[in-house]
Order: sequence, then C-alpha cells, then structure tokens
Amino acid sequence: MNSIQNRINAFVKLGTFLSQFSQNKIEKEAGIDHNDLFFEGFKHQMKIAQEKNSWFTKDNILFAIQSWSAALTKNNLEAWTSKNKFPIKTPKTIAIVMAGNIPLVGFHDFLSVLISGHSVLIKQSSNDKHLLPFLAKYIEYVEESLKGNITFTEQKLENFDAVIATGSDNTARYFEYYFKNKPNIIRKSRNSVAVITGKETEEDLQKLSDDVFTYFGLGCRSVSKLYVPKDYDFNNFFNGMFVKKDIINNAKYANNYDYNKAVYLMSLFDLLENGFLMIKEDPSYASPIATIFYEYYENEIDLKIKLHQDKEKIQCIVAKDFIENEVPFGATQHPKLEDYADGVNTLEFLSKLS
Repeated sequence: MNSIQNRINAFVKLGTFLSQFSQNKIEKEAGIDHNDLFFEGFKHQMKIAQEKNSWFTKDNILFAIQSWSAALTKNNLEAWTSKNKFPIKTPKTIAIVMAGNIPLVGFHDFLSVLISGHSVLIKQSSNDKHLLPFLAKYIEYVEESLKGNITFTEQKLENFDAVIATGSDNTARYFEYYFKNKPNIIRKSRNSVAVITGKETEEDLQKLSDDVFTYFGLGCRSVSKLYVPKDYDFNNFFNGMFVKKDIINNAKYANNYDYNKAVYLMSLFDLLENGFLMIKEDPSYASPIATIFYEYYENEIDLKIKLHQDKEKIQCIVAKDFIENEVPFGATQHPKLEDYADGVNTLEFLSKLS
C-alpha cells in the first residue's frame, strides 16, 4: 500500500543514508538499508558532479547533502505534511523543470511531488544531473511502490498534468507561455538582501559571510545586496567577511573576481574591495560573482516600504529585529521544509490536483 506514512518512511531512510556524507567525514556505517549497493556508487556520482561543474566543489556538494540529511527526519516530514491533506484519488504526473545553480537545488520539488502521492517527470539542468537520479534509485529500492513513479527525461516534456518550473526571468516568460494550459508554479530569478543597521556584532557579520559566500553566492537564498545606513563604516562588514578569505583559492571564483574587477575599473566605477570581495553602490538586486551591491537608506520606514514593493524579486531578507519574516544572520542556507521558494506553498498546490 503506497500510503503517505510509507513515503515518509522512505525519505527518512534516504536521510539516514545521506547522513554518512558530511563535510567532516564520509564514512560507511553499519545497518543502513542497501548500503552495499549504493554507498560507493553515490561517492562516485559526487566525484562526477564535481568534474562536470567546477562550481560544485566537494564542500558545496557535502553542504547540500548534509542540509537534506538534517531535514529528512520523521518529525520534520510528519510536521510538514500534516498541514496539508492528500485525498489523492487519481495521482497525476507532475513535470519539474529544475535549475542547476546549486547542488540538488530541485530536491524540494522532487520530495514534494512524491510525498504528496503523485508521479514525477523531471527535466534536469545539464549543470546538476548526476546526484538526483542516483538518489531516486535509492528511494525506489527502499519503497517499491514508488517504482515507476519517477521518470527523468532529456526530451521535450510530454504527457504530464501540471508543472513546476524554475528559471531566469527570461525563461520564465517562455515557461508561462509554454505551460499556460496546465496548472503551474513558475519561478523567476530572486535574490536575497541583508539590512545592516550598524548595531550588528562582529559575530553577526561573520555569520552573514555564510549567507554571502555559501555556494559562491549562486543560490537565490544567497545575499547579493546590502542596505546600509548613511555613513556606514564598511570596515566592520569587511572584518566579518574576512573569515571566508580562502574562497579566492578557488580558480573559477578567482577568475570571476579578476574579470569583474577589471570591468569595474575600466568603467571607472567606485568600488571597495578586500582581495576576494568587491562592493559597489548599485540599485540592482542581482550582483555578479565576487561582488555585492549596496544602497544607502535614509530611514527605516522608507526601506521597509521599498522591500515590500519589491517582494517579488526578493527571496530572503537577512536582518536583526528589523522586519517581519526576516531571516537571522547566517541562516539563509538552512531553510526548513516549509520555507517555500518564492513563498508559494508547493504542497498546497499539489494537494489540490487530485
């Protein structure tokens, strides 16, 4: 019987399997289902993922895996799913078009579709196509009723009932046209911002460095923009960032840093930099790699109004006692299961499709 409890149990087992792969160590443990079949294979897929995409460092892949292992507990999954009813009489096929900016970025959608009792048809990004198919095989082994419910394709998407698609603002326009006749969730580009008031401790700003540099700043939950009060002393900010100075040892990051710095200097832009991060005054939200944009604000009320008006462009607001629904410093890359991308409740959308 393919019950929600069986599906929860399957993902709990996957979480236990993933717990063997952490940033501290990768170690095979006894008593984990199908470990002999899958442990070495997953290590190999991690290696291939690193070779195919140099933004996917071993550290970043393990950070993503560790985060999912921590999320996939019985308590977390039961609390999350209990908020929605799944009276699914006829399961649907849900197409997912996945982004590829950070490792396993489409996993939340994959989990949501399967746990709600539907089948999934996945079109992956070429930048991130090695980890998830392997984990899908593990899930099918653990819960046989899910066999045949997971399909990966590189062809044109066909024979599906609803779609969840994530892409840039440009691809979103294409998705909106292409999928207009199907129930859909279409996600566009978003960025995260941090509001600095000047009252932050050194520890706050060191935590902010996690929000800025995890995944090289490529995630939609990565802080790419600062709002700072007039006359803010950026030395405090740079002191907090200094704990991540070794990021410049990554060749691809260093190339981006050098290139963007050259472009800014040739354009005679004013910028401040510390050898591995540049900051530039700019009204945009999406900053290039190795760069953070900033804007000054005069008063807090005007800034709150602006952030509210621009909420469609913003994924997270990092702050300390500034605004409702803010994310604490250092917490953007540790979302809970109910922290939905673009604020759209995926489970609610899926529960209404039966």
